[in-house]
Amino acid sequence: MRRLVVVGSITGAPGVTTTALALAATWPAEADGGGRPVVVEADGSGGDLMMRFGLPAAPSLLDVAAAAGKPQPGSLLGAVGELPFGVRAVVAVPGRRPCTEAVRLLATEGGRRVLLGAEGDRGTVLLDAGRLGDDVEPLLRAADQVVLVTRGGADSLTHVSTYGLDAEALAGPLTLAIVGPCPYREDEITASLGIDRAMFLPWDAKAVAAMHRPRRSALRTTGTRAPRLLTATRTLARQLAEHRDGATESQAGENNRQVSVPAAGDGGRPSWARR
Repeated sequence: MRRLVVVGSITGAPGVTTTALALAATWPAEADGGGRPVVVEADGSGGDLMMRFGLPAAPSLLDVAAAAGKPQPGSLLGAVGELPFGVRAVVAVPGRRPCTEAVRLLATEGGRRVLLGAEGDRGTVLLDAGRLGDDVEPLLRAADQVVLVTRGGADSLTHVSTYGLDAEALAGPLTLAIVGPCPYREDEITASLGIDRAMFLPWDAKAVAAMHRPRRSALRTTGTRAPRLLTATRTLARQLAEHRDGATESQAGENNRQVSVPAAGDGGRPSWARR
């Protein structure tokens, strides 16, 4: 079955879609038998990529959602298109109403079968879930890994602290991807939130601009001229790709720890909460 990586956020717009696209662009070529990953735009508030790149209304996330309700769900790959910079994606239509229903169908058993494919299918699906809500919890439980995107300020990290993601909601390890400036150390963040891994991703206007161009162009993902964001996400992509084969059951159980607020009292509180 395919690997499922859910990329989402708790609040605001920290760059979930940009992170998912950057991960797809830098995914290790040797992973999944050489197959390229697919980004599925599954934000219940509506998609951006269709309008950004002037893509046709079909195929789209709606086609995938329609297949989920059939006795024999169709193939995800039938709805995949190519973005101008060489990333494969299933895009969503604009608008909250159709996308909310599509995400609901995607989270059903039939929808998960479409995403994950049959037993012999290989590859990786990077699910851009936007802001996480109750509608995507079944997908979190089905995911091999979850990447939670946030900004590095005190308010954003406090939202992560108080959201209450736990082992019942997450099937696989959680990685916190911190976009932009952050005054706190990685070890302080991971210890305070009870997670094993945090990655710092630069806010990179050059990379964002490259992924917004409507004309066909190749992204430079390696070498000294590669945008800083792509250099950082290449490291994260390799860690995500290597996890499924290398993780043991004991590691997975250790990773499924609750994300919660530390014990009361200044000694147990993270520095961003000491106001």
